[in-house]
Amino acid sequence: MALTTLDWIVVCIYGSIVLAVGFGFARRASGSVEDYFIAGRSLPWWLAGTSIAATWFATDAPLATAALVRRQGVYGNWLWWYEAAGILMLTFFYARLWRRAGVLTDAEVIEIRYGGAPARALRGFSAVYQGLLKNAVVMGWVMLAMVKFSRVLLGWDPALTLAVCVGLALAYTVASGLWGVVVTDLLQFVAGMLGAMTLAGIVLTRFGGPAAMAEAVRDVPGAPPGALDLVPSAATASSLEIVSFLCLIGILWLRSGQGDGYVAQRLFATRDERQAVKASLWFAFAGTVLLTWPWIVVGLGSLLVFPPTAMDPALAADPELAYPMMIRELMPAGLRGLMVATFLAAFMSTMDTHLCWGASYMVNDVYRRFLRKDRSERHYVAASRVMVVLLAVVAAGVAWQMESIQRGWIYIIELTAGVALVWLLRWYWWRVNAWAEIAAMAGSVVLANGRVLVGLLEPVLPAGAIRAADGFYAPEMDLIRAVIILIACTALWLAVVLATRPESDEVLDRFYRRVHPGGWWDHVAERTGVRSTDPPASRMWPGFLLGALFVYASLLGIGHLLTSRPGVGALLVAVSLVAGAMTVRIAHADTPSGSGTAGTTGAAS
Repeated sequence: MALTTLDWIVVCIYGSIVLAVGFGFARRASGSVEDYFIAGRSLPWWLAGTSIAATWFATDAPLATAALVRRQGVYGNWLWWYEAAGILMLTFFYARLWRRAGVLTDAEVIEIRYGGAPARALRGFSAVYQGLLKNAVVMGWVMLAMVKFSRVLLGWDPALTLAVCVGLALAYTVASGLWGVVVTDLLQFVAGMLGAMTLAGIVLTRFGGPAAMAEAVRDVPGAPPGALDLVPSAATASSLEIVSFLCLIGILWLRSGQGDGYVAQRLFATRDERQAVKASLWFAFAGTVLLTWPWIVVGLGSLLVFPPTAMDPALAADPELAYPMMIRELMPAGLRGLMVATFLAAFMSTMDTHLCWGASYMVNDVYRRFLRKDRSERHYVAASRVMVVLLAVVAAGVAWQMESIQRGWIYIIELTAGVALVWLLRWYWWRVNAWAEIAAMAGSVVLANGRVLVGLLEPVLPAGAIRAADGFYAPEMDLIRAVIILIACTALWLAVVLATRPESDEVLDRFYRRVHPGGWWDHVAERTGVRSTDPPASRMWPGFLLGALFVYASLLGIGHLLTSRPGVGALLVAVSLVAGAMTVRIAHADTPSGSGTAGTTGAAS
């Protein structure tokens, strides 16, 4: 046990505040499933954007970030930094469209965009794929991180950790729905940032500031050769690491371009299109820049406190234990309690989102759509609460089987890579149909799980095929394999598009009247007499590029300042401030306030 009575008092006070806030919103969530899952479409941008960022700040992120620093160096964090480009694409190309769709879940869009039996089947499969399969993996690694954290600081076994943490997350998520989630997310984001910055400040103080710590890290025996590199270089990284980095920044960021399902859920819940765009932009900055560097500073400090050549055997076997071990080593009584409360905050801010989001699929797109179509709103709210509990149990089972947070991250990249382009283009190209999306999704699932399938067929496969599969699914091929999955599935769905009929004029007209997207819809626009209200591409692309410059110049500028390269760091920060001002101006000017389509629950049902 590393906690004192004072630490436990801090934890209990924080837990009581969170539960009180969550239960305080129970009444708001009880009116309808729209109130329960998307807060009655009434969220302001700052609350919606902060809630998305708080979901990113899960217990897995600090542990995995510190481990990446210990294994590869700072540049290892491009494994999640690359997503900022996708978030900026969401900001300028998709946030408005999501808000106009006026739906409860992103799976519901499928029956607006496509028609007939394929659309119904795809909606049901997509809900299970996103809400159960993918969602359980994400919640599983979040729970795994809490298990590792509790093992170091509390001495708890995995069963006790999972029981306590799941119970806390369920206590207010079941009662309060999205309103309780986003308000407690705001509290948890502030607490999480305070705790992370406190620990980073202690690390910097202990080692004499950024310059002295950077100098000391360069001399640590056994540290990664490029421990302080912000991007991989030929001098310190392997060729496969450089190729993997190019895969991330070159193409894989597209997989987050239209926004993940829980991100879309927050955009559905905003007041109008302008609020959705601003929420997405704030999330891009807060999630990528504000959260990053406190965790990395602790990871660098761990190389000095626990040198690779003389470290604890448990840490040698599992570098993801470095972050909680730093808390135990450096933080005094009271502050350790703050960090435990911080991790509980990070855990709950992610679990509540994924439970609420996953349940919205299972109730709105499976139970209500196919099983019980004509029940009361109270019935569906009750069903939503039951589904939240069931999802938590499934996720706990997944966590029990997982070993590595980083492996979970990579699996999700591969699982969703194949559908990246079809999900982006279904909004802008009228020719995409339901069969294309089915093909892309099926191909992605098969290729991401190909090694399992090869294992099942191993008795009948030739030795050469097994060796080829072993090479293709080797860990060093992870991100290269994700690009291959993306390219192969894109070729597959394009072939399916050419071999199958387009959606009917009735379906295309219905979707266009509702969402009125830009892109290749000219003949539909002429037929309906409706014109896109999107800004012209000549405005959206500069906004996207300036936004990417803003986020990445901020990220790398702060990184250079913290790794003893102040000249380049100051220049990059100055560039980011100018780019940020221009980005906000474009985003604000291009979206009129009050625009957007008011949704109707179950509109596509």
